[in-house]
Amino acid sequence: MHLDWIDDILAVIDTGSLARAAERRFLTQSAFTRRVRMIEDRIGTSLFDRSRKPVEVRPGVRALEPELREISARLRRLQQELRLSAEHGDRRIVFACQHALATTISPRIVAELTSMDGVSVRVRSGNNDECLLLLASGEADFIVTYESQGMADSGRTDSFEVVDLGIDRFVPVCATSLLAERDAPTIPVISYPGGIFFRAVFDHHIAPFLPERSSFVPKAETALTLAACEYALQGMGVAWLPFSLVRKHLADERLHQLDELPTHPLQIRMRRLTRPSGARTDEIWRRLESIGPLSPPL
Repeated sequence: MHLDWIDDILAVIDTGSLARAAERRFLTQSAFTRRVRMIEDRIGTSLFDRSRKPVEVRPGVRALEPELREISARLRRLQQELRLSAEHGDRRIVFACQHALATTISPRIVAELTSMDGVSVRVRSGNNDECLLLLASGEADFIVTYESQGMADSGRTDSFEVVDLGIDRFVPVCATSLLAERDAPTIPVISYPGGIFFRAVFDHHIAPFLPERSSFVPKAETALTLAACEYALQGMGVAWLPFSLVRKHLADERLHQLDELPTHPLQIRMRRLTRPSGARTDEIWRRLESIGPLSPPL
């Protein structure tokens, strides 16, 4: 199935007319009609009921409209990716970061990289383990993730070169509506599922130090810190989040830090594989090493 074929079909669906679809596709009506018949011949079935005026899309085709739109969008993204790869060649950098760092730390890194002549950047995000897999498989040139003291340090091995970029902090926050309940016997919490880095941080460094006077009950669970932040803003519960992520909400008092509850430092680290990576990657790595601490003022 060619992208042009999909776009032809979608043009008819959108306009409800072969004539108007032909205009959208910058073809004469006769040329467009011939192309539609060719598509139908190649597929082996008719797509439109031409006995009706205006032409009607057959129900089976209509049912596949969402999938056709998704495939069209994906093929366009693939075309763009191939074009960028061809244009930028070895000046293209792929860097991955944890979801929580995508909107806080990564903009500074991307700005630094794109200031270099001819460098194009692709940013991917995932959880801690996903970022490590991208690096190990060669799908990312380097990664930026959080680490926690007292937990297994996956970045301090002979396989990785590591640069410390600064310190963030895992802090408890809540909306104004929950401040009056901070001493209640039961306190709602936004939690993280098992297998997630922040769940491990909470279990190891937060849960053992929670005050015994209150019971902390999970109200909602999500693997995404951005979602947890939104839930906290909506007053659903207390959420432990990186300070860099909630700093602006604390400043405008949409969120409040609960100083009586435990916090924990988060180390921000950049890693790349120690195996030879070429002059291009070495140049960029040295540039990033020199940008200094990226941690927010705590």
